[in-house]
Amino acid sequence: MDSSRISLRPFKLSDVDDFMVWAGDNQVTRFLRWKTFKSRDEALTFIKDVCIPHPWRRSICLDNRSIGFVSVFPASGEDRCRADIGYALATQYWGQGIVTIAVKMALASVFKDLPDVMRLQAFTDVENKASQRVLEKAGFLKEGMLRKYSYLKGQIQDLVIYSVLATDTLSN
Repeated sequence: MDSSRISLRPFKLSDVDDFMVWAGDNQVTRFLRWKTFKSRDEALTFIKDVCIPHPWRRSICLDNRSIGFVSVFPASGEDRCRADIGYALATQYWGQGIVTIAVKMALASVFKDLPDVMRLQAFTDVENKASQRVLEKAGFLKEGMLRKYSYLKGQIQDLVIYSVLATDTLSN
């Protein structure tokens, strides 16, 4: 994949049809806390009320068309030194290195955009080996497995936790 075709940008209401392609796909939303979107109106409301005002949510774009997302969720108060990262991509683009490129692009700016954040962490389902490879290729370190850590769509899950520090990205 030519990385010059990949970009991160804020969501726009005009992304709704592209958004529905991947956010309406059960395979894409399988490991997300999001439910699979069923209607264009529901997606439009989500983009307007959640994506656009979010402090750090970007559309992963291929030739400026939305094919996925990267979100960083900064903590607050005493925990403002850390943030969680999550991402998803349309199934037709899986296995092409696009998410790895997008996560690296996010790393290049998130520590600048959110200066209190010193640690970026990611949680992946133990079964989501593709996501684990993305994180490793993007420079995250595997810290361990969190047993029976979180509910996802009604089931309690074991999660693998990864992290990268702001100081790690300075050396790359």
